[in-house]
Amino acid sequence: MLRTVVSGLALAAMLGGAALAETFEVQMLNKGADGGRMVFEPAFIHAQPGDTIKFIAANKGHNAELNKGMMPAGAEGFKGKINEEIEVTLDAEGIYGVICKPHFAMGMVMTIAVGDAEVPENFFEGRVPQKAKERFEAQLANLATN
Repeated sequence: MLRTVVSGLALAAMLGGAALAETFEVQMLNKGADGGRMVFEPAFIHAQPGDTIKFIAANKGHNAELNKGMMPAGAEGFKGKINEEIEVTLDAEGIYGVICKPHFAMGMVMTIAVGDAEVPENFFEGRVPQKAKERFEAQLANLATN
């Protein structure tokens, strides 16, 4: 009997950590609620390690992928296919820059901050179109308020 109780408590403890993880849904849209074109909604998420982000292809022609160089050290990249949903679980703390490859130059980007994240100095190294950079900077301003 004691063995059954102890086993049950151990199982509950293991599952309890998984139950605390959150799933965020992100819509990939041609037009956002505020009238912006080619957007992820929401454009900024503050998540915790182990949380899942589900990208939903609400409109055709979009994907979600990590931009090269815009992820924490040790994080695994991801690249969704056009018109398909993708679910990713983020375990490494830091800042993730997500883009829609076909609409990157039009500024279709989003930022995910995982844990106690700070923007790395080299976040904007490499090719980042002006519209995308402006949107990333606006999204990163959310770190000060979260």
